[in-house]
Amino acid sequence: MATAAELMRANLLDVFNERDDERRAKAIAATYAAGVEFADPEGIATGHEELNAKAKGLLEQSPGFVFAPAGPVLVNHDLGHLAWELGPEGGPPVVRGIDVALVEDGLIAKLYTMLLPA
Repeated sequence: MATAAELMRANLLDVFNERDDERRAKAIAATYAAGVEFADPEGIATGHEELNAKAKGLLEQSPGFVFAPAGPVLVNHDLGHLAWELGPEGGPPVVRGIDVALVEDGLIAKLYTMLLPA
């Protein structure tokens, strides 16, 4: 069973940073509960398919951009927290945010993304 810290890194790097549809789908199945709820400022995506569509859409909107951790993963029991940055590979970030996840039975059940002011 994955730890909350491992799940937070997988969420950022193996899902939201993965441009290959098949690898991203496998990472989603290994990282999130079937009924996962993902909430960001644009709305809520529920389940693996909606989450996959959300990640794919973000990547398509930002060709050449990559997500990177912006600090350590913080864990408090069943909650994980990870700050992140998005920008051109090797360049300064253009967006910063924070992911907070609720982990249940070794999978992310709820994920909240907050954008930080520029």
